Formats: sequence, structure tokens, C-alpha cells
Amino acid sequence: MKDIVADRLSRMEDLEQRKLLKQLMNGLFNGIVEYQEQMNETLERRIFEELEDDEDKHDIFATVCRRDDIDPIHDFLYPMLPEDAAPPVIELNRIIQCLGQGEEMRLHTLFMQCSHSQLNKLLAGKRTFRGVLETTGGACAIEVRVARSSRYTAQIERLYDVFQQNGVPWKTVNHPYAYKFVDLILTGSDRIPESSEEVLELRIDLEHYDRFKRNDIVPLWNIERLELKNSGFPVPAADRINFEHVMSLRKTGASHGYLVDGDEENIRYIKRSADELTVVSPQERSGVWNVWKLTQPGLTPLSKVGYPLYSNRRKEGFIGKYARKQAAVVRATGELMRVVHSFEAAEVLELAAAAVDHAPAGATAGPSGSGATYGMNPFISDNIRSEAGKKRLKLTFRPRGASGEHDYLLSDLMSFLVSEIQMYFPEYRCEGEWA
Repeated sequence: MKDIVADRLSRMEDLEQRKLLKQLMNGLFNGIVEYQEQMNETLERRIFEELEDDEDKHDIFATVCRRDDIDPIHDFLYPMLPEDAAPPVIELNRIIQCLGQGEEMRLHTLFMQCSHSQLNKLLAGKRTFRGVLETTGGACAIEVRVARSSRYTAQIERLYDVFQQNGVPWKTVNHPYAYKFVDLILTGSDRIPESSEEVLELRIDLEHYDRFKRNDIVPLWNIERLELKNSGFPVPAADRINFEHVMSLRKTGASHGYLVDGDEENIRYIKRSADELTVVSPQERSGVWNVWKLTQPGLTPLSKVGYPLYSNRRKEGFIGKYARKQAAVVRATGELMRVVHSFEAAEVLELAAAAVDHAPAGATAGPSGSGATYGMNPFISDNIRSEAGKKRLKLTFRPRGASGEHDYLLSDLMSFLVSEIQMYFPEYRCEGEWA
């Protein structure tokens, strides 16, 4: 507006009138324009502040690293299972007991650095492999089979339960590495070791899959388990029945996400303020609460790990925040594209097309199936809609950029995006495929 006024003044030929009008504009009009611009900025800021939410405080970051490279004072990454920080121990007494009773037992967990289809071929064969268990009493020729490990996917399911207990909306965890672990199951041996022997080494030959195995890989995520005490005595809640247990977050960091893990009968609901976490519980006395801290990262050169870091974080944007505030879901291809590309994980994948197959789809392929994608939320059940007769929503993706050494994770990243779309469109059976 100021530029328009200045342009009009410059075109006036009468200098006396131009001078008077300029004085009038500088004294009155410019003040009104500046006030209007200031009010517009204030209104815009209020609109954006109303759309702010705490969703980004509950983002999950995940990667893997070698066991020897685990940093116990890392900024935000922790082992999914705290016991993984120590070298694995093979229990010889347990081996003796299982071999004597003809039972199977888990020997070790391996990370398979291969694609989803290659891992499925290994697991679908149901074959056994030969190995050697070296002990102080000599070598034992053993046979093992390979099974998909649930040690880490069970932790994701446990996280979902904690999210539900805290009333926090669930977002699919993008941990592609967690689905690459397999268990080595002992099925037989040429001799039963003595209880006085000690295990020295375990060697397994996976034949042409042996090049994919990694023995010392540990999955990490940004969840730290804490024990927090009340910052004071519990006070009666508004209902005069329960008590409010307040925990200060100033020492642990108020900018992070927090989830309380406890018994359902001992927790009525949980409130979060700027610097405090309040648990409303029938428990009358002060106590210690198990809290999961979802540490949000501040990436520095010292925080890098050897494998790529993935997350389920969404890109910041007004449209995305506004859409999440609305109860209705827009059933359009453009909305589907927006949801897919709102995730940082879509930086390496592009949704090329989406089409509805009117013929009823077959059974959705899980991690052990032969499909290009699998569901990452198998623990979420739909008790309203029947799976029978659902139409198939076919999502076609293509990779972005040149191929690299981490392309073996592309199908898992595509499975994450498809699993998120499945939550938006539960009336369809969403499946992904390559263009």
C-alpha cells in the first residue's frame, strides 16, 4: 500500500499539492497502514499458534549401530532393549536341558542386511543350516533353523499400548531395521555338552545368505526409560476421589515427549503442561513412576551413527497442521498424495499413482508374506469393518534419486507409508507396489 501511494504522489505535476498530500499521508495514512499491517501479523501469528500441537514431541527416531559403537551418553539414541548393550551370553545349561528333552531354543539374534524379498525367501524355505558350537570340551556340530525375530517388534507393540494408555494419537513407527532381525533356533546337535564346559564361539553357515548376516548390530531409538518421583505430596483431584501426582520436567527437559507406563487400574488419566507431567490416580501416597522419555534430537556432528537415521516425523506446514485439526477426512487423490509426501520418509520415495481395484483383495501380506509391502501395525484391530470384501487400494511408488548401498530398506520404507495410508483409509486394503 505504501508503494502505491508513493507511486501516485510521484505522478502529481503540481508540486505544491504533492507536498501537502505527502505531509497528509505521512501524518495520518502511513500510521493507519502500519497499524493494519501489525494487526494482520498478530492475527496470522494467533492462527498459527492455535494450530500448534504436541505431535512432534512424540516422533520416533530409529537406526542401528554396532554393539561396540553404542554411546552410553548419546544425545538421544538408546538401545531398544537395554540388555543389548552387553555382549550376548549363550546359556550352556539351557542348551543341555533343551537337547536332553528334544526341544528347540533360541541361540542368537542376527541382523540380515538384505531386502524384504530376499529375507522372505530365507524364511519361507523352512530349511536347516549347519553350524559349530565351540566349547572348552571340544566342537559340537549343530543344526539350526531361522525364524523371524519378534524381540524388537514386540517393543513397538508395547509402545502402542503405552500411547493408548496416555491418550496420545498413534503414528506408525518407522523402524525399518526392526523387521530385519532373525533368531537362530537350535534344533539338534551331534553331542550334548557337559555342564562343566564353557561356550567359546558360535559359528553358523547360512550358505549364500551368509553375506547378509551381521552378528553385532543393535537397534536404537530415541526412547529412554526413566523413573520419576513426585515433586511434592499428592493433592486431591477435582473429583475428590483420586489424587494428582505431579512430576517436574525441568531437569529432564520440557521440550521432549513423555509417556507414563503403569497399570491401567492405577492410572485414571494423564495431563501434560509446559513443565509438568500430572498423573491422576487412586494411589494416595507418593511413589515412583515409570516414564518413557521420547527425546527429540538436536543433531550435531558428534551425534551421527554409521547407519541412516529414520523417523515418522512429518514436515512442518500450515496445511498439514490444519488438516490434522479437522475431524473429516478428504477422500481424494490429492489428499492421499499430501499425506504421503508430508512425511520425511517420502524424501526417498515418490507416490506415482493410486488406484482402486474393485475386485476383492486377497489376504494382506505380512512381514512373512511375499508381497512388496507389509503392515507395520498388525496389533491394531478393526472391530467394526470386516476384512472380507474390502476393495484394494493400490499405491504405486518409485524411488527418488540414484541407487545406493541402503536400497535394501526401500520396501520397508514403502511399507511404512502404506501403513500410514491404511490408518487414513480403513475401508480399503492398502497395498504398495513398485512402478
